[in-house]
Amino acid sequence: MTNTTLTRRQSKLTKGRLPKYAAWAVLAAAVILSAAIMTLIGFNAFGWGVLAAVLFTLGLTGISAAVEGARKAKDKLATCLVVGSFLVALLPLISVIWTVLVNGLPGLTPEFLFYSMNGVTGEFDDAAAEGNAPVLGGAYHALIGTLLMTLWATLISVPVGLLAAVYLVEYSSGGLLSKAITFFVDVMTGIPSIVAGLFAVAFFAVILGPGTKTGFVAAVALSVLMIPVVVRSTEEMLRIVPNELREASYALGVRKWRTITKVVIPTAISGIASGVTLAIARVVGETAPILVTAGFATSINFNVFSGWMASLPTFIYTQIITPTSPSNPDPSAQRAWAAALLLIVMVMLLNLAARLIARYFAPKTGR
Repeated sequence: MTNTTLTRRQSKLTKGRLPKYAAWAVLAAAVILSAAIMTLIGFNAFGWGVLAAVLFTLGLTGISAAVEGARKAKDKLATCLVVGSFLVALLPLISVIWTVLVNGLPGLTPEFLFYSMNGVTGEFDDAAAEGNAPVLGGAYHALIGTLLMTLWATLISVPVGLLAAVYLVEYSSGGLLSKAITFFVDVMTGIPSIVAGLFAVAFFAVILGPGTKTGFVAAVALSVLMIPVVVRSTEEMLRIVPNELREASYALGVRKWRTITKVVIPTAISGIASGVTLAIARVVGETAPILVTAGFATSINFNVFSGWMASLPTFIYTQIITPTSPSNPDPSAQRAWAAALLLIVMVMLLNLAARLIARYFAPKTGR
């Protein structure tokens, strides 16, 4: 085969197709043209990006329609819309993370992580605002409170949610009780978090008397929010376990409860663990139920059954709403931003832990 013949065949294969660099060329032209237009009407970074995206979509679709035909042009248009929607959805997340990092990193110091607000008054913040002293006080007490309340909420929610899901999947026959459980789980999934806090307050007011505010009351309120998430995630994971595994266990004479504990749950444990971790991440940032159930404290409290207890969300709320020094709110704002960054890091670590747990407990498919 001669070089001429090979060149002719390659030209037939690539005829009616845009070159690989076409998209980059259109993008460069769209960026330059949009910059020129924005310079004339008043430059704005956000408007520049939006106009460049619109011009790129129109330019690439038009060129594709002229060279490749309507079918390829529609495909290019759909691709641009999908990618553009992804970027639009990603922008708020990037903006939030960037804003919290810029404002929170300066306040994330050892003083902030290992000291509470006990004894910190407006005088300290006034001195810090004038540059005569560092910003004193931190969120150690709030971090401890968040961890303890979330731990107790998990201890309450996981057994209840797991057993309810096991009943719905393994024992229920679609009767009235299972329908009622499913209905109330759906209702609990959508209730406002403040309602869960008011329920916990009313419940313990009957048992221990009005005005009872402790970390355990807050944990009960958080468990009300966690239980439906655990039930739903566990139920879905149990339903995807193949029935052949259950039937094989029954054929060997294994009892049902042992089949569930030794076959069904271990098979679905990765999804269950992921659901539990995501449920924890869902409640760790709640503010309203904590305010009405645990109050707010400035000192460290390790006892969830006695005394008021702070959490990171309530710490952020109080630092913004009621600064330590109303005349100089900047130190309080710095603490609030640092606490927000710490809370985001905790949620990110929980989501990462969910992925690692799911990967670790996933059924091994190798030989």
